[in-house]
Amino acid sequence: MSYIDWIVLSVTLLAIVLYGIWKSKGTNDLSGFLLADKQLPWYHVGLSVMATQASAITFLSAPGQAYGDGLRFIQFYFGLPLAMVLLCITFIPMFKGLNVYTAYEFLEKRFDNKTRTLTALLFLLQRGLSTGITIYAPAIILSTILQIDISYTIVFNGVIVIIYTVYGGTKAVSHTQLFQMGVIFAGLFLAAYMVIHLLPADVGFFNALKIAGKMNKLNAVDTSFDWNNKYNLWSGLIGGFFLQLSYFGTDQSQVGRYLTGSSVTQSRLGLLMNGLVKIPMQFIILGIGTLVFVFYQFNQPPIFFNKVEVQKLENSSYAKEYNEIQQEFNATYQQKSIAAQALSQAVIANDDVAIEAAKNNANQAESQNTAIRTRLTDLMKKNNPKANTNDTNYVFLSFVTQKLPVGIVGLLIAIIFLASMGSAASGLNSLASTTVVDFYKRLYNGDKANINDFLVSRWSTFGWGVFCIIIALYANKLGNLIEAVNILGSLFYGTILGVFLVAFYMKKIDGTSVFIAALIAECIVVGFWIADITAFLWLNVLGCLAVMFIAWLISLIRNQQSGKFTATS
Repeated sequence: MSYIDWIVLSVTLLAIVLYGIWKSKGTNDLSGFLLADKQLPWYHVGLSVMATQASAITFLSAPGQAYGDGLRFIQFYFGLPLAMVLLCITFIPMFKGLNVYTAYEFLEKRFDNKTRTLTALLFLLQRGLSTGITIYAPAIILSTILQIDISYTIVFNGVIVIIYTVYGGTKAVSHTQLFQMGVIFAGLFLAAYMVIHLLPADVGFFNALKIAGKMNKLNAVDTSFDWNNKYNLWSGLIGGFFLQLSYFGTDQSQVGRYLTGSSVTQSRLGLLMNGLVKIPMQFIILGIGTLVFVFYQFNQPPIFFNKVEVQKLENSSYAKEYNEIQQEFNATYQQKSIAAQALSQAVIANDDVAIEAAKNNANQAESQNTAIRTRLTDLMKKNNPKANTNDTNYVFLSFVTQKLPVGIVGLLIAIIFLASMGSAASGLNSLASTTVVDFYKRLYNGDKANINDFLVSRWSTFGWGVFCIIIALYANKLGNLIEAVNILGSLFYGTILGVFLVAFYMKKIDGTSVFIAALIAECIVVGFWIADITAFLWLNVLGCLAVMFIAWLISLIRNQQSGKFTATS
């Protein structure tokens, strides 16, 4: 990057951190640190909820996901609006009425300590792992720009997040997220404009969409039903509904955001805002990735978008084989470029016969490129078995750093950093909240207010920050990060949601029954995932329904046994 980009990046990040610290001054008790004194308006709640979900993973991986797989991922969010409505009706009034710090306090009042502890532990496990992935994502940027080992940039990014989260807690997180989302929205529209602007003059926006459609990149809705299809209408509506309901209804990183609302109405409006804005926002991000794909039909892309891995190969004993593969890739691209130009001209002329012929040629050239890239990644593994051979997380970053004008590069990279900081800070804050409220206070001083609670919250935030940095150091084996973090969540969210739904709607079931059911259901979900029986979104449905059914069955058996025992007594 140029020095101007570095200035833009540094000033933007520094301004965000200082703003959050300034707005959180005077935070010196548990309510302020964990819930921002419950004083935030609806728009603040809504933007904070969105910023928590929209991490750097969203802005790094989603365009790369669309680049390789089109718009199918948008179906993942189709269940979101329905989940927001149910949360507004049921969860928010319940949590606000109980005046809780965390979602899991309710479970002790409804069931018992062991059910609360198990559910909180499941949350801590998945959120700690997910936050580690969130910290890893922006470290990719610095590693790529500075051409240094990613371990150093992981530690640097993690330390920055820890500092201002430890200092200001939820208040710092919420206020910085408000600022962040404003910058992020501006940057998204700027990025979309720049991609369109850089397309060939005779292509333009609408023709680019037509070209993308002919090359199977606008497949936004798939109505076919297939248990093993990760993204279709049914997995998005049903599986996505269960995942979003659990994420926003039982994950403390989100529950902690809308508990900061000044009233039930403000919290409800904030969640509804998220439900209305999130899908268009995600569609824009995926659309940018699709346009980047079209851009690289007319401009030669790198053979592999992760420069660090390519440089390792160039400096290895396999350099000759790499150069031969690169030359073959260059020759194949020339064929693809000719096919893309022919497809563009056919689209402009609206010639269906020519469009079909050019489309087949373009897709064939794309398949040849994919085969060559596969040979390259095989060579990378041969050189280094630990090589990161999935470069989808680097597609948009490569485009930004190599193709966009000076100044804009720094701003867009700052946006990705801001997204990471907001999401990672929310994750750390929720981990600290659950650790202190659901474990420390319950074990040591119960409901009594104690100045040590505030200090323990800060130390807990620090401890979880170190844990997440360690996880981030091992996150490079997970492939596309936006898929990885949602697969990870799907392993736990269904079980957690099932426990809460039993608590809300199955009043006759006791804590022991649901505790046993949750353990069995979690084993079933993990077993299905290991055996690769179904796509990951359905794991949320499986876990939730398994908890509810098994809890009902265990409760029925226990009641019958209790009745027999009483009768024989």
